[in-house]
Amino acid sequence: MNTMKIFSIAILILLLSSCTAPKSEVYLFSYFTGRGEDGLHLAYSNDGLNWQAINNGGSILEPEVGKDKLMRDPCIVQGSDGRFHMVWTTGWWDKYIGYAWSDDLINWSEQKTIPVMEHEPEARNSWAPELYYDEENNLFHIFWATTIPSRHSPIEFTEREKGLNHRMYATSTKDFKTFEPTSMFFNTNFSVIDAAIIKHKNEYVMFIKNENPNPPEKNIRITKSDNAAGPYPTEVSEPITGDYWAEGPTPLKVGEYIYVYFDKYREHVYGAVRSKDLEKWEDVSDSLNMISGARHGTAFKVDEEVFNNLLDYFN
Repeated sequence: MNTMKIFSIAILILLLSSCTAPKSEVYLFSYFTGRGEDGLHLAYSNDGLNWQAINNGGSILEPEVGKDKLMRDPCIVQGSDGRFHMVWTTGWWDKYIGYAWSDDLINWSEQKTIPVMEHEPEARNSWAPELYYDEENNLFHIFWATTIPSRHSPIEFTEREKGLNHRMYATSTKDFKTFEPTSMFFNTNFSVIDAAIIKHKNEYVMFIKNENPNPPEKNIRITKSDNAAGPYPTEVSEPITGDYWAEGPTPLKVGEYIYVYFDKYREHVYGAVRSKDLEKWEDVSDSLNMISGARHGTAFKVDEEVFNNLLDYFN
């Protein structure tokens, strides 16, 4: 075989490999600051521990819906078509949640509200909505915490949290235009908020916050199911977080570990634990370099092209 043919074959192999090689991934973190008035913030990381702010820490999207016009607890999930969908808490006492979508995390759709609890006259709130994309059924599951007085098993209140006895409710959708009727999602014997799901091997693992105020729990627990939509056993694990108050868990697979990030809201810092088997947990909060002032965020992966365009645009 002559030199020209060898050279041509080599070039062809390089071209084919560049077309078929998987794109590398970057980890993003959506979060809010303060009360959530200024909207959506993003940070990025290559190792899951060291995070840097995008747009110099400024908001990339301002809230436009809700009585209080807030964008708290922003949760972003990417569907199979590449589109990013986001839900968030619009206010303290709303019966709806916020929703918007984007193809690139730069340009966003018109914001709208999803009336998840409008059918419940006594519903007090719709807090910390989360999304999970169920690939097997091509469905987005949306779940959030709501208090409906006298609806759930009683707990001991404190004066500050009197009457707030949350349970997780849910709906599902294929297109964010039509939604299944709201149903009970997780009804345990304690006040529960801030659920987040990740698939690990053949199980769906849900991280939740035990919100009982008296005596205070304020820690992160685990429950597992064979189906993304549940049911999830109400017998939950022991706390995977330490002797501090934690909320807003968000799981992320980084290498051989599952990381769970959470807001240490009394200390105004972020913490993290990690595990290889979801049984033994290592607290890596001291190694975590999170954005100062970040609150209740969601960690997710994007490909390098999306990330580079995002960084070029905002930075």
